[in-house]
Amino acid sequence: MKLVKDKVAKLSFVALLMAVTAAMLYTPTASAHGEKSQAAFMRMRTIHWFDLNWSKDTVPVNETMTVSGKFHVFAGWPETVDKPESAFLNIGTPGPVFIRAGSWIGGKLVPRSVSLELGETYEFKVLLKARRPGDWHVHTMMNVEGGGPIIGPGKWTTITGSMKSFTDPITTLTGDTVDLETYNLENTYFWHTLWFGIGLAWMVYWGSKPMFIPRLIAVDAGKGDSLISSTDKTVGMAFAIGTIAIVAMSMASTNAKYPVTTPLQAGLLRGMIPLELPAQTINVKVEDATYRVPGRAMQMTLVVTNNGDEPVRLAEFNTAGVRFLDPKVWEDETNYPDDMLAAEGLTVSDNSPLAPGEKRTISVTASDAAWEVYRLADLIYDPDSRFAGLLFFANEAGVRQMVTVDAPLIPSFI
Repeated sequence: MKLVKDKVAKLSFVALLMAVTAAMLYTPTASAHGEKSQAAFMRMRTIHWFDLNWSKDTVPVNETMTVSGKFHVFAGWPETVDKPESAFLNIGTPGPVFIRAGSWIGGKLVPRSVSLELGETYEFKVLLKARRPGDWHVHTMMNVEGGGPIIGPGKWTTITGSMKSFTDPITTLTGDTVDLETYNLENTYFWHTLWFGIGLAWMVYWGSKPMFIPRLIAVDAGKGDSLISSTDKTVGMAFAIGTIAIVAMSMASTNAKYPVTTPLQAGLLRGMIPLELPAQTINVKVEDATYRVPGRAMQMTLVVTNNGDEPVRLAEFNTAGVRFLDPKVWEDETNYPDDMLAAEGLTVSDNSPLAPGEKRTISVTASDAAWEVYRLADLIYDPDSRFAGLLFFANEAGVRQMVTVDAPLIPSFI
């Protein structure tokens, strides 16, 4: 009976080991991201992306494209999310389908984390080099220390060609030219195989001994010390000494082969230059805001005052990257992602030109299926049910002025 139990335990261990190995080797292809699962309040009240431009819809392998635009760091940043005192401008893609060749904020190269100020607006640009063919969702993204990734709008981009032709040559500080795509790849395979083999040998050794039930019986019987033999101790010591020896010798060999090295640069860049916006001449006060659940529409009552020199009209409401436009005032010509553009989604009770010095109360409705598709309507179930976004007013010449809004949002179920 004991022999049968031991065989069953060993077979179970082998099956478990094979399952774990198969799971490690199985890598399904990802096509898009889970930005819709990110909390609505986080997308609405942290980073507002606007004036975005994806320079190409189709790009061959080894060719480059840029993602550029502006982002506003919301002054009413939620208390539950760490402030962007250490943030990293990134691009969200399903794996390394592009490489980031360079990124800039305010015209300044930002290869590492930066410090951003609440209430400021910044210009940005990211240069990407195509690597893996396919159709990929390319997102703007800001990684905030303690706050996680804040994902912005994404657009489908097609990479054509063959990945076998991809190269990533660089010149080192010592003057050598290497291809990062294949540099020292054989060495990488060697070390992965070596450590995987050592780990597998360790598991096989202990898996060949009585396991689980026999060991439990021995421990319950007070014979736990007998489970570890002198041979087991010798083997364990050999594994430990061998591991230390391999690490020490490989480190010495590497230092001798590469005497000139520099550490990864992890300092924080400060002094990011914000965008100099014209003095704000439009004042907006939110009197109330409701979200009508059956109609998938948000309605705001706004008191708008024009303190400028030219008449203006409300052109757009932007929240969480979803744009609601009044087609009579503004039409999008930037090829913005269709699923995030409500080209006729903005309705204004009186959108006639607001004259200089005039004050007007208007009812604004932003309606589109995107409220549900992008799960922005989930905001009404949050403990702090507040919305935030950008209003864009335009004069007759098409010059826009941005105004931020932030207010409680009351749901309506009828």
